[in-house]
Amino acid sequence: MKNAIAKPEPNPSYYLEEWQRGYESQPQEFEYTIEDIVGEIPPDLTGTLFRNGPGLLDIGGTPIYHPFDGDGMICSFSFQDGKAYFRNRFVETEYYLEEKKAQKILYRGVFGTQKPGGWLNNIFDIKLKNIANTNVIHWGDKLLALWEAAEPHALDPKTLETKGIDYLDGILQPGDSFSAHPWIDPSCELDGGKPCLVNFSIEPGLSSKITIFEIASDGKLLRRHSHTIPDFSFIHDFAITPHYCIFFQNPVNFNPLPFVFGLKGAGECVEFQPQKPTRVILIPRDPNNREVQTFTVESGFVFHHANAFEVENQVCIDSITYASLPQVQPDSNYKEVDFNNLDPGQLWRFTFNLSDGSVTKKMIESSCCEFPSVNPDKVGREYRYLFIGAADQDTERNAPLQGILKLDLVTGERQLHSFAPHGYVSEPIFVPKPNAVAEDEGWVLTLVYDGKNHRSTLAILDGQNIQGEPIALLNLKHHIPYGLHGSWHPLAV
Repeated sequence: MKNAIAKPEPNPSYYLEEWQRGYESQPQEFEYTIEDIVGEIPPDLTGTLFRNGPGLLDIGGTPIYHPFDGDGMICSFSFQDGKAYFRNRFVETEYYLEEKKAQKILYRGVFGTQKPGGWLNNIFDIKLKNIANTNVIHWGDKLLALWEAAEPHALDPKTLETKGIDYLDGILQPGDSFSAHPWIDPSCELDGGKPCLVNFSIEPGLSSKITIFEIASDGKLLRRHSHTIPDFSFIHDFAITPHYCIFFQNPVNFNPLPFVFGLKGAGECVEFQPQKPTRVILIPRDPNNREVQTFTVESGFVFHHANAFEVENQVCIDSITYASLPQVQPDSNYKEVDFNNLDPGQLWRFTFNLSDGSVTKKMIESSCCEFPSVNPDKVGREYRYLFIGAADQDTERNAPLQGILKLDLVTGERQLHSFAPHGYVSEPIFVPKPNAVAEDEGWVLTLVYDGKNHRSTLAILDGQNIQGEPIALLNLKHHIPYGLHGSWHPLAV
């Protein structure tokens, strides 16, 4: 019997040392007009891109254990008349201000950051630090920094100054959570076609309580209803259609004892259960309809969904799925990651038949990808184009995200704009052009870390020709650490 020929390793398109520097802290706050521009900013691009992510990866020189524990820093790019103004500012939570003054870690992080002094100094301290670092959205005349395990913080849209915790005019109570992944329904059937924001909170435990909020554009509560589902839930994102909110209940267990006894962060106590299926829960958006439907699919882990839509008696949802939960291993450094040992995120379409309860699953994109984005007018509707961060090489291996991939879900055409070998991309944001007719007629904005020059660049790509030359590259004077999520607001602030 002949020995099998080993599949050749792909040539890496990145430099690990450069990638690692993207996780250096950026303690400074800036305000300036961006002048180092390659190309031209479209004169009809008017509005503001807001982005959120961890700005501090160390406190007083002590590294945090995981970047998701980093204090939130908001960046804004305001566009008007072919010019762009940049501003960044930390979300001044009470915890950020106390640690800044003390110049040391005072609070435990969810993902493993501990107070100095070992387990004896962390035992029985179960207070969660609201780091406000995951998303930022302008809704109801408020700019809100979001972190899914606590209340939002309100910011001044012009200065990014922190106003404080915001309870959304009584919609939330102290201690309530508000997910970092809201969706805006562009035309809500329950409200005569008006847009509304849809979000959720979750109270995990032996059983989990999901509360759904629907909020009008003036900030008033339209609907709120709660549902209890069995077992512990770790749900980061969800999806909507005109009639449903869709939740993937990842197959995990949670043992709180190592957290309570000061040995691990709460997030480290989540254990993936590959032998168990994933539950998919469809909750009607109409509070008067209590007919929740539950499906099961093959085990996997989902952080983010691209979109969902309804076709006759079927609900389809496109999701980034991992074969296992990617976690930082104990006593390891998240910067020293071996990408080849991690399962990649891949795009799958799940179709649920509401009549007979059957499920089909189809892979849409096998190469490593994350942070999907669609035309905002297509949220919850059938759509054709998807923009997503992707690895530079067409490989099923895990790798840093170095390009923006455009997928035509009708023809199967793929277009990739790569920033390799020195560029590392963030979540793309699609901005429709004024009076656009075609679904992909717009701009794709993504913040790129330039590992060679240790600075960040905002790239403006043509939504209809992603693989072409960038319309403009806006080079900042400094770097911004890798971020998480953001949003577009149509007014320049």
